[in-house]
Amino acid sequence: MIRFLKALVLLPVAIIVVLLAVANRESVTLSFDPFSPEPAFSVVLPLYAIVFAAVALGILVGGIGSWLGQGKTRASARHHRREREKLERETAQLRTFPPDGSSPAYGTAAALPAPR
Repeated sequence: MIRFLKALVLLPVAIIVVLLAVANRESVTLSFDPFSPEPAFSVVLPLYAIVFAAVALGILVGGIGSWLGQGKTRASARHHRREREKLERETAQLRTFPPDGSSPAYGTAAALPAPR
């Protein structure tokens, strides 16, 4: 079912990407010098290549920003995981000890064993 839904979403996206690439094959000059009529650094590329590179850069920057923004959550999860593991080890260690008779009993009945 998930495979079908993935195909249902990705197929239209792939068709749009191919149509965009075919419709925008014209070469354009990409320059990062807005003040010079003859820029020192410029490159001539098809428009679809520039658009795809801009989208890829946006995905990369967004992913890095998301990863950095979730740093506190990941640190908290690591802390809680370590605490849980420590408590599980301590619980397992305490379960191996038999109940000792030195503790004062509140009644005449013996203490219940630790649950397993």
